[in-house]
Amino acid sequence: MYAQIDLDGRAGTLRVSGYELPTVELVRAPGTRPDAHTPIGTRRAALLALTVDGEPARLRPARGRLLRYSYRVDVRTDGVHYRLVPCGSDTSRLLRDGRRLGTLIRSGGGLIIERWESAPTPRDRALGTALAVAFGTGAAPWWETVGGIAVELIF
Repeated sequence: MYAQIDLDGRAGTLRVSGYELPTVELVRAPGTRPDAHTPIGTRRAALLALTVDGEPARLRPARGRLLRYSYRVDVRTDGVHYRLVPCGSDTSRLLRDGRRLGTLIRSGGGLIIERWESAPTPRDRALGTALAVAFGTGAAPWWETVGGIAVELIF
């Protein structure tokens, strides 16, 4: 299943669709300024609206601070809980109801590389792709982040 990815970070819109995939759309509130670190432009849930196949879904991105876990993104749709959480510097793990589905890597140009541990449903693939594109994948380890802050303060 090939996913068509249409991301406009400046406008704050993302659409993931494709043959046999449900359409996933994520939209940032009009008139809001995008931040420089998040592809969709914000991690503030109040400024984002997510739909899966036209139905609203509950989106809760964490704030993204020091620890990798703080970059997790939670979604509740159709009674299912999804979580995308960094597990390496450039990779994130996708879970459905607490069970590991696979690993996603966001490459340049919005390409998503998928490594599935179990057979994903079309919804799993579309939603995982949308989250990886909108929020990126991976995060630096805490000690690297602290080191970078220390270097900034010194120089």
